[in-house]
Amino acid sequence: MARKRTLEETLKNYESILNEIEDGVGEVDVKGNLLYINDTGCRFWGYTREEIIGTSYKFYTDQEGIKVVREAYGKVYKTGKHLVFVHDIIRKDGARRTVEDSVSPIRNGRGEIVGFRSVQRDVTDRVEAERKFASQRRRLEAIFNSVNDAVITVDPQMKVVEANKSTQVICGVAMEDIIGKVFPQCLKLCAKTCCSVLKRTLEDQKEISEYRIECGHQQHYRQLVSVNSSPLLDYHGNFTGAVMVIRDITRLNSLERELYERHKFQNIIGRSEKMQEIYGLLEDLANLETTVLITGESGTGKELVARALHFSGHRAFSPFVTVNCSALTESLLESELFGHVRGAFTGAIKDKQGRFDAAHGGTILLDEIGDISPLIQLKLLRVLQEKVFERVGESVPRKVDVRVIASTNKNLKQKVEKGEFREDLFYRLMVVEVNLPPLRERLEDLPLLVDHFIAAFNAEFGKGIEGISRDVLNKFMQYSWPGNIRELQHALEHAFILCRGKIIIMEDLPVNIRGMAVETARGASYTAPDKQKIFEALEKTGGNKAKAARLLGINRRTLYRKIGKNGEDYPH
Repeated sequence: MARKRTLEETLKNYESILNEIEDGVGEVDVKGNLLYINDTGCRFWGYTREEIIGTSYKFYTDQEGIKVVREAYGKVYKTGKHLVFVHDIIRKDGARRTVEDSVSPIRNGRGEIVGFRSVQRDVTDRVEAERKFASQRRRLEAIFNSVNDAVITVDPQMKVVEANKSTQVICGVAMEDIIGKVFPQCLKLCAKTCCSVLKRTLEDQKEISEYRIECGHQQHYRQLVSVNSSPLLDYHGNFTGAVMVIRDITRLNSLERELYERHKFQNIIGRSEKMQEIYGLLEDLANLETTVLITGESGTGKELVARALHFSGHRAFSPFVTVNCSALTESLLESELFGHVRGAFTGAIKDKQGRFDAAHGGTILLDEIGDISPLIQLKLLRVLQEKVFERVGESVPRKVDVRVIASTNKNLKQKVEKGEFREDLFYRLMVVEVNLPPLRERLEDLPLLVDHFIAAFNAEFGKGIEGISRDVLNKFMQYSWPGNIRELQHALEHAFILCRGKIIIMEDLPVNIRGMAVETARGASYTAPDKQKIFEALEKTGGNKAKAARLLGINRRTLYRKIGKNGEDYPH
């Protein structure tokens, strides 16, 4: 009797435990009749234990549910293996719920299946959320694939997670062929310039916007695109990759070039006809590997043009290295360009990387190329022809991938004729020449340049200068600007330091510009006025020396010097 009571207590304990769990637990015979159910199962169906025990599974579902349950239980019976499936049930109150049913076979002592044990979990809310999520995802995918821009998402290793249909149109690769693959390895028909943008976002985890590049696409000749790249973060703010959006702006850019004059390109300022031609040429050259020679007077902006070529092409995220060839002796320039090994010469205490090595993958600007010696000319010719060089003190050729841009204010053709410059190097450098006009030949750009420098110096000096006076503008338009844009920049910087008002006036300008004689844009000399003209100006201004000086375009010190400090030479 004691043993029987212990067994009954144990069974009650097990039943109590089963009634406390949140899942419904039941047992049915091989015909589907319910033999046991716990309290949670009763709550699922909304019936009391007495109402539901002995009923068939057909009692609590519809025809579709009956079919699903019969097939699932039949599979467990045939295979003898555990099975999980989802189906709907109908409660006593008529409400429909979705349950996840985990079914296992019950065997007798001979191993025969005599019934089934079912553990059920109410997953109605989860299934509904999944349905909504799936519906939302389908809508997003429809939008994703209807966008004309190529949209590509990648993980931190640059493996493609998703891509839309427009990727095939713009990039020439089908989305199903690139999922899970490293993006640059998928591109076979273009220069892969956009990969540099994507790589920078993955490295810096910062957004890059409206970056224009020419794809070099074999199927879309001279396709110009605008690239936006942004980091992707999960719900916890953790970095998970990047999304890149590529928009084809080829037609838009063509319309812009045809219909509108541009006021700037990269950091080059100007809207004159000559500058429009240069902008077009720079766009044509941006993604080519061609050596470019930039010529023009000192101060015309040759380095700005070189930078524009570099940063508007596919090498933009690679190094841009500048070397001033006129600033170093032959031996120092050779070491600077090509590097040296330890012990190559006195003072070479360690290996040094040359500028060509530093520019690998990017662009090198050889400024003042006309000043290099015959030895450097010969070595440079080899780099241009064979893409190899040797460090000073070493005989091992080193390959280099670098675009060479050269600049000079000298007439290289004349230097060739004089035997001062190699003819073969000259023609290597002169594949394409970009000749920059002096400022005196593009005076219509001067107001734009003035506005640009005023904005820059306001930011630098923390001032609020609004512009220049009409007298100053007239003086600027008369002046020949032998130092070109650099001289204009320095003149305005000088004026900013002296200016105490909102407008730059004649007194704020450097002496050489507002002084006694200036060169006009036509090259004619303008001489400061004599005493008689000064007296006439004083008459017109009622003796006001400051006004008279402005009227004559000279400073007050010049006027005082002409008539005497106290005006003693002026016949009142």
